[in-house]
Amino acid sequence: MKPYASWKYVVLVLALVLGALYSAPNLYGDDPSVQVSMGSGDPMPADFSDIVAKALEANKLTSLSSGMEDQRWVIRMPSAETQLHAADVLKRELGNGYVVALNSASKTPPWLRAIGAKPMNLGLDLRGGVHFLLEVDIEEVNKKAVQRIVTDVPAFLRKENVRYTGRREAGSHGLLEFADAATLEQARKLIARNFPEYTLTVPQASTTQLQVALSPQEAKRIVDFAVQQNLTTLRNRVNQLGVAEPLVQRQGINRIVVQLPGVQDTTQVKDLLGATATLEYRAVDDGDAYSAAASGITPVGTELFYTREDRRPVLLKREIIAGGDNLVDAAATVDEQGGPAVSVTLDGAAAKRMFAFTERNVGKPMAVLFKEREVVTNYNAQGVAMREHRDVQEVISIASIRGVFGKKFQTTGLESKEAHDLALLLKAGALAAPVEIVEERTVGPSLGEDNIRKGFSAAALGLGLVVLFMAFYYRVFGLFAAAALLLNLLLVFAVLSLMQATLTMPGIAGIVLHMGIAVDANVLIYERIREELRNGLKPHAAIEAGYERAFLTIADANVTVLIGTIVLFALGAGPVKGFAITLMIGIISSQFTAIVGSRALAQLCFAKRPLKDVPVW
Repeated sequence: MKPYASWKYVVLVLALVLGALYSAPNLYGDDPSVQVSMGSGDPMPADFSDIVAKALEANKLTSLSSGMEDQRWVIRMPSAETQLHAADVLKRELGNGYVVALNSASKTPPWLRAIGAKPMNLGLDLRGGVHFLLEVDIEEVNKKAVQRIVTDVPAFLRKENVRYTGRREAGSHGLLEFADAATLEQARKLIARNFPEYTLTVPQASTTQLQVALSPQEAKRIVDFAVQQNLTTLRNRVNQLGVAEPLVQRQGINRIVVQLPGVQDTTQVKDLLGATATLEYRAVDDGDAYSAAASGITPVGTELFYTREDRRPVLLKREIIAGGDNLVDAAATVDEQGGPAVSVTLDGAAAKRMFAFTERNVGKPMAVLFKEREVVTNYNAQGVAMREHRDVQEVISIASIRGVFGKKFQTTGLESKEAHDLALLLKAGALAAPVEIVEERTVGPSLGEDNIRKGFSAAALGLGLVVLFMAFYYRVFGLFAAAALLLNLLLVFAVLSLMQATLTMPGIAGIVLHMGIAVDANVLIYERIREELRNGLKPHAAIEAGYERAFLTIADANVTVLIGTIVLFALGAGPVKGFAITLMIGIISSQFTAIVGSRALAQLCFAKRPLKDVPVW
């Protein structure tokens, strides 16, 4: 046999060591833990360790450890029962300024975490948690759009001195009535020129009525924007729970999937998802806000609010210039001087109001008011949870009006982080349309553990049967194939851990299936060796020819399966993607382990030994 290149042994050993290191964290498991963070996003107080220790000690609870991990305070508990009790205690003792969530903390040793080795994330079916399928009310979105038509278009016609005799909503469109056909034609031309997003139709039975509807492209854009804004809002709300690896993604035209691994309190989640919030642009009144705050009496036409950052009192005019439902888009950007800013786009009606207001108030301040109704859990003297609704009204931004603007404008005078946060709030502060929970499922932790046990039992059984069959049928070479398969599994777990992929039951199915595909490569090699022996080649030459001539066949087979898997990953969703990703990684690594790993073992065992026959049957 020809000498086997030394660098191939080095690569093999390196793959073995790295595979073992980066898959090792999955062996350590998790501790049940309670995760605490500040609701405001501020750093934890310096004496927070003492606060937690005092609260747990007062309730006779013992923790394994308590401290900052990944920028959150994590309290590790010895069991799931004490975890639940500790979470209830901390929610009650810490109050509403903190976010307390159930979670699990990896037991991975610090030296492994220092080199970036982390365990794989487990999906909802393996870890337990809650699943919600939300449906965005498209009818409400379309209804609001028609309401804007019958408001904006008549206002525009009045400004252009075109008289109409009536206006009303008529199903999916607005209906305008005119005194004669000439006026209708004049209005039609003006509307077509200034509102290209609308479709205009004159009913056949009438010459004085004009139907104004959204164009198909505009209707689709409005629905897409409503679903996308709701998606962003829900993601931000889910983040408040502090849950690790939450899943919030769009499904189809108007549905959103929310999956929260490790969460069992569905009531709290539903309260959070269904909370309502909105934004308002208002003028700042120049009255004495501090006196109003002290006396409780505000000037006529104003309301008293407080800033979010420093709780400073601010008097705002009651008139709302634009609200969150008028928002079309918002993004963090830079102003003309290169400073941080937030670019905002309003719909037609709000744009006209904004234009008229800014035209009269250049140089004066304008405020952005955030309003939200949230559900707060308090505890009575008996420790029973009491849920209450609380209205939050905070001024999140005050900026001077530097010029006249309408549909698009910038909010400047902010720090970079403030601009980013404000853009996020503007986009995520309010639900663009109501959502309804159409499906709700809870997967208990015990069921998740049961799924893990069954999944890994299936994988171990499959691996054992494959090893037994190969050892029985191909003898020593069967053991080489088994060793290559074990290395292959090690690499698959290491890559999944490095990618921080989420392992689900379909993912385990992909691993089991790939074991069969991986061992097929060795079967092709060994059958080729047998064929070469039957053709009269010497044992050493037959082994060498078997590996070299089977290489292209194995590569062809793997490439075709890989193409199918890539298509599955690209077009599939959720569980299908989990199945495809594990299968894809397994196929790629099997090409390496079957060719390089198995051959290296054969080379080490037989290259320097005289052979009368090959122990492959």
